Amino acid sequence: MKIKSVHIYSHDGQRRDLRFKVDGLNVITGRSSTGKSALSEIIEYCMGRSTFNVPEGVIRDKVAWFAVIYQFGGEQVLVAKPTPHGGGASCSTAMLRRGLDLQPPTHGDLIENSDDEAIVSLLSRLLGIPENRTDVGIEHSRASFDANVKHTLYYLFQKQGLVANKDQLFYRQNEQFQPQAIRDTLPILLGVSSQDRYELETKLRIAQRDLRLNTKQLEQARDVIDTSHEKAIGLYSEAKAVGVLDGAVNGADTDGIIEILRTALTWKPEQTPEDDGSRISALEYQIESFRKDRSDVQSRIDAARRFSKRASGYENEANEQLDRLSSIKALPNNPGTGEWQWPFSERNLALESPVATVLLNELKSLDAELRIATGQRPKLDAYRKELDDELREVAGAIREKETELAAAIAANELIAQMGTRNTAAARVVGRISLFLENLAPDEKLARLEADHRRLKLMVEALQSRIGTDDSNDRLNSILNIISAQVSLYISKFEAEFGNFPARFDLTNVTIVIDRPERPVPMSRTGGGENHLAYHLSALLALHLFAVKNNRPIPRFLLIDQPTQVYFPSEQVYKEADGSIQKTEADADLAAVRRLFDLLHKFTLEDAPGFQLIVTEHANLREQWFQDALVEQPWTKPPALVPEDWMAEKAD
Repeated sequence: MKIKSVHIYSHDGQRRDLRFKVDGLNVITGRSSTGKSALSEIIEYCMGRSTFNVPEGVIRDKVAWFAVIYQFGGEQVLVAKPTPHGGGASCSTAMLRRGLDLQPPTHGDLIENSDDEAIVSLLSRLLGIPENRTDVGIEHSRASFDANVKHTLYYLFQKQGLVANKDQLFYRQNEQFQPQAIRDTLPILLGVSSQDRYELETKLRIAQRDLRLNTKQLEQARDVIDTSHEKAIGLYSEAKAVGVLDGAVNGADTDGIIEILRTALTWKPEQTPEDDGSRISALEYQIESFRKDRSDVQSRIDAARRFSKRASGYENEANEQLDRLSSIKALPNNPGTGEWQWPFSERNLALESPVATVLLNELKSLDAELRIATGQRPKLDAYRKELDDELREVAGAIREKETELAAAIAANELIAQMGTRNTAAARVVGRISLFLENLAPDEKLARLEADHRRLKLMVEALQSRIGTDDSNDRLNSILNIISAQVSLYISKFEAEFGNFPARFDLTNVTIVIDRPERPVPMSRTGGGENHLAYHLSALLALHLFAVKNNRPIPRFLLIDQPTQVYFPSEQVYKEADGSIQKTEADADLAAVRRLFDLLHKFTLEDAPGFQLIVTEHANLREQWFQDALVEQPWTKPPALVPEDWMAEKAD
């Protein structure tokens, strides 16, 4: 797969053609901002990538369609895609055409008849990528996927900001998940996974999946048989608890219980009254009323208790006084009148003295008051007993209502949790139904056991055919071959550490220099010239292996502005206009010549027919370099987009 030509279309129907030699070195040189770096974005866009990364500005404003004609061994494929409408960031629709000798269509012939998915599928098939699946261990969370033409893009583009980047070897390697995608797919592209092995592994995965499913079904069937009696008893108890079944199963065997459970499948839900919050509110109101009554009764009891206490105190005090005065009863008593008299007075002399009168009156008063107080005591005791009985009655009513309230709240909580009692019953019936469905009859169990034996033998046979997995050894062997070639190219570039072996480290996706003291990864090396040498050495070595071993990686490589590292500064490089004079005046001419000479010889000697496309600011006077120029230097004009093209009119 190579690039035959690139075409762009204006909004008013004009077409700009850029034709390449499909074999050998192609160089596009010129001033900055002429569209050279956009070529890689256009090619990638027309290889089935939906994201539109063509730079904003002149190209996006003035170009309506992009097209690339790809050259395969026996045919050509044209892929054309429109600029995303309305300034969009992506487009997945495309035009697809196949033929032996395709010509670029006119603007009027452009039509969207395909999409990116079909383009990727076709290019992958024509490229020869075998049916495959990335090998992801069961301990990893990422999913397996098919390697396709998109997974070759890492090795096709070395863009301006990448070509001398010490921290990134391949295109898009700095994006999330891409390093792992490189590790997963490169072994497939290098031929570690064969078509026969893929087919056997696919059959093995299917057989292992069927065996796992069968094993699970067999275990469930055996478990149901082993525990069916206990489960049946438990389900019967639950069904009885929710009112689905009645009666007892004392002494029934498993089959008998199962038959009873089958009758539960005819259960129908009954209408049940749904409680609301009104009953709870009424009970709470009644309880509050009873509590007020209890408080009132308690207040009256407390008042009666205080009154009784005061009355008892009065009686005690009166009795003490009465006891003191009762001694007067020891005086003589006139038998005829019943009056007392002083003991030393004459016989029948009345107690007419003032002191005697006062004492006798006090004695009579106390005696009368005691009789009154003593007479009220039974009434007070009866009143207090009546209050105590009323208090007990109110307290009992409160307890009764609180019990009703707790039950009502519990019922409402159950209804809220389960919906209705029917829901609980329905759940039990559902579990009974599942239990009965999983009961495996003898013939089903026998069939599962036979399938298990058959699938187990199939898995063992496939594993035996696949044999011991030597893919890691094969991959390491291939990487060693590539690494040896990397070392050779680094020495040809005369880069630092060129006298030490270099190694392509797929695990970390970088180049490592194996010095005797310690290994040195590319990220710990210095100098843009060295980083450029490591990048190009790795890519050339990788493509050389693919060419020699007919691996499904496109036979082209696009390198954007590699000689920037040979100019005194970035500004001086940008000012280079693609002229020979400017290059010879400002650049490290020997290094520039060495670079292009190595690239030129790669397409002639190492990998004859390989297509290298280099976009540059530098220019050399050697004839072979001039023969490699695709067009005259782009000095604006010319440029990728003609100056007279009009930008798209706003809607």
